[in-house]
Amino acid sequence: MAADTARGALFRPIVPNQHSRVTYAELFFDLVFVFAVTQISHTLLGNFTPLGALQVMLLFLAVWWVWVYTSWITNWLDPEKTPVRLLLFSLTLGGLVLSTSIPAAFDGRGLWFAIAYAAMQVGKTIFLWVSTPPSRILARMNAVRITIWLSASAVFWIAGGLATGELRLALWAIALCIEYISPAVRFWIPRYGASSVADWVIEGGHIAERCAGFIIIALGESIVVTGATFADLTWTMENVAAFASAFIGSLAMWWIYFHKGAESGSEQISKSSEPGRLARLAYTYLHMPIVAGIIVSAVADEFVLKHPLGHSDLRTVLSAIGGPLLFLVGTILFKHSFRGFLQLSHGVGIIALGVLAWFAGELSPLMLSVLTSAIMIVVAVWESISLRSFPAE
Repeated sequence: MAADTARGALFRPIVPNQHSRVTYAELFFDLVFVFAVTQISHTLLGNFTPLGALQVMLLFLAVWWVWVYTSWITNWLDPEKTPVRLLLFSLTLGGLVLSTSIPAAFDGRGLWFAIAYAAMQVGKTIFLWVSTPPSRILARMNAVRITIWLSASAVFWIAGGLATGELRLALWAIALCIEYISPAVRFWIPRYGASSVADWVIEGGHIAERCAGFIIIALGESIVVTGATFADLTWTMENVAAFASAFIGSLAMWWIYFHKGAESGSEQISKSSEPGRLARLAYTYLHMPIVAGIIVSAVADEFVLKHPLGHSDLRTVLSAIGGPLLFLVGTILFKHSFRGFLQLSHGVGIIALGVLAWFAGELSPLMLSVLTSAIMIVVAVWESISLRSFPAE
């Protein structure tokens, strides 16, 4: 009984109508992912080919998944408790190994990447399993189910790390499919079946704040890339204009996500009768294109800053259009998940970017950047004005 009570003490206390704050230990853990996002964008910059983009997409999905799973774990467990804090510090070390392996993950450091990833995913779920007292039957079974699924995917991660070339890509793709499908099927396992979403007791405001923090990480990386690139350039009129356009584009993304959207999402998930279901959809799956869009836009900003004049090549067009497009698709679906309607401003922005893509190759990179930033600003202003008529939403 004493051991049961000690295990239960590691869980985060959930108080009705009271928001659990993000702890400093969690913020320390996030520092590694500032580095991870930078590594991903730089890897894409250095290998902007169809195969390179596919590899970077896989690495991004892995980085996002290991981070978001950790956020779920620290939503259940209390990082203010020393054992949980030590777990986070261990995961921080694992995340550092993971991040440093990203540029060579499909070369000489693939096994390092795979071991770090698998150890982080399986290790923290085993910790959750052991930390859950037998009296919490549903929570304990959730931990068992998650451990089984992540252990199955770990086999493919390690096998991929030992393989090379296309086989590594295929094995890691299988591992990711296993992990991304598992929440959708509610971690079904033979004999015991699937968990109920109602069993996923979470503190919704904490999950919302954690994911908003990752958006800040991605935007911060975009600002760093823009500033570092601009600092090394001669400050001509074209370069200054490209710098201004990149900053305005990042500012528009911040406004679209955080003005109304992030706060409304946090309020809705806190009031939801099924916060686990909303967190799985809005904050686990739908935040992926938002973050990916910011990262791809940062890559576009560097292309434009280095070569603002002349015709836009294919990689500039794909990144300059694709980044904002991914971001808007993610945000319109994210906001739909709790508002119940598709934001017209976002839909028009998506259409405008699609139209721009038709003749983007005829534009200079600078003009393309200016137009995409202008579209994002229009979307931000339009949404802000339209929502004034619906204060309840």
